Amino acid sequence: MNTKTKPRMAEIRRQTKETNVRVLLHLDGSGRSQISTGLPFLDHMLDLFSRHGLFDLEIACQGDLEIDDHHSVEDIAITLGQALAQALGDKTGINRYGEAVVPMDEALCRSVIDLSGRFYLVYEVQTRRQKIGNFSVELAEHFWRSFAETARFNLHIDCLRGRNTHHILEGTFKATARALRQAVGRDPRITGVLSTKGAL
Repeated sequence: MNTKTKPRMAEIRRQTKETNVRVLLHLDGSGRSQISTGLPFLDHMLDLFSRHGLFDLEIACQGDLEIDDHHSVEDIAITLGQALAQALGDKTGINRYGEAVVPMDEALCRSVIDLSGRFYLVYEVQTRRQKIGNFSVELAEHFWRSFAETARFNLHIDCLRGRNTHHILEGTFKATARALRQAVGRDPRITGVLSTKGAL
């Protein structure tokens, strides 16, 4: 089985004194998900991420939510980043770049990705609420930072307009999922990796 037909999937477990996380990611899936993080709003966002990215995704997290949601959000993002990096392998044949703009009622959100092997995050998203359920809205940026830093890619997320915090965050998750689906997609015309350096 060559690298262009090998299933691109990974299962990663991360256990610390603060959390116990399991992530199963299949990049060439159909958008099926099974998510249980103890944070219903984050479950909803990750379900959207799976559906719009067409990734099959299982995430289970037991965390110290009696303290707050920080450790769980961070460790889920780290574990998902490890799974993405492992599933991508040497990145042979992938598009590398992805971009998506998604409307969610009054909100309009954009995400741009370069699976370059170099981490950088630009997050220009203004929100009005501090909490949605038991999810701390400020941790959305931290989620994307931990995810992109662990998987080592360039990620720009912008809210071009919007007022409703739920709509804004939903737009960012959908846009990033669609941008990532494009970036991990394969093009048969690409030999090796899409870089003059010969490596990503």
